[in-house]
Amino acid sequence: MTIGTAICGGSAIAAVAPTIRAKHHEVSVALGIVFILNAVSLFIFPPLGHHFNLTETQFGLWSALAIHDTSTVVGATLQYGAHAVQVGTTVKLARALWIVPVTFIIGWIRSRENQPVSAEKPKRPWFILGFLIAAALVTWVPALTEVGHVVESIAKRALIVTLFLIGTGLTRATLKSVGPRPLFQGIFLWIIMGAGTLAAILAGMIK
Repeated sequence: MTIGTAICGGSAIAAVAPTIRAKHHEVSVALGIVFILNAVSLFIFPPLGHHFNLTETQFGLWSALAIHDTSTVVGATLQYGAHAVQVGTTVKLARALWIVPVTFIIGWIRSRENQPVSAEKPKRPWFILGFLIAAALVTWVPALTEVGHVVESIAKRALIVTLFLIGTGLTRATLKSVGPRPLFQGIFLWIIMGAGTLAAILAGMIK
C-alpha cells in the first residue's frame, strides 16, 4: 500500500511484490484498495479543483501527485482541460520512474537482512534492469522503434491481464483474512497525499 500510494498504484505494487515476497492475497487486497480509491478520485478531484479555483496547471500537478495510477490521472484531468492532461500525464510519468530505484533499493535491503539458512532468498528485481535495457535500445536504435512499439503494446495488455487475474483473488474471505487495517492505511495515506499536495500547491510551494 505504501509503495502503491507513493509511486504509481498497481504498477508499483506489481513491481515490488516479488521483491518483498508478498503473498497473493496481500497483493490482491492492495490492488483492490488502490483501484477503489482511483474510482473515487475520478469523481471528487475535478469538483474539488473547481472549488479551490485551481488553474489547469495546478490541477494537473495535483492529480499527478495525489492520484495512484496514470490512467486515472488522465481520466481526471480530461474533465478539467487539455493543458491539465498534458501537465498531469508528464508529471505522473516522471513520478512513475521512481519504481526503478525504489525497487532496486528494497531488493538490496532485503538481500542484506539476516535470514535463516533454510529461508527462501529474496528475489532481486532483475526485470527492472531488463526494462531499462529495452527502453535504451528502443530510444537509441531507430531500427528497433517499430518493434519496441509492438512489444510495448503487448506488455500493456499482458499487465492488464495479470492485474485482472490477481484481482480475481480478491474475495470476502480474503478481505476478512487480512482485516480492515490495509483499507484504513490506504485511505489514510491517500488523504495525507491529497491534502498535503493540495496545500503545497495552494501555498505556492509546488508550481
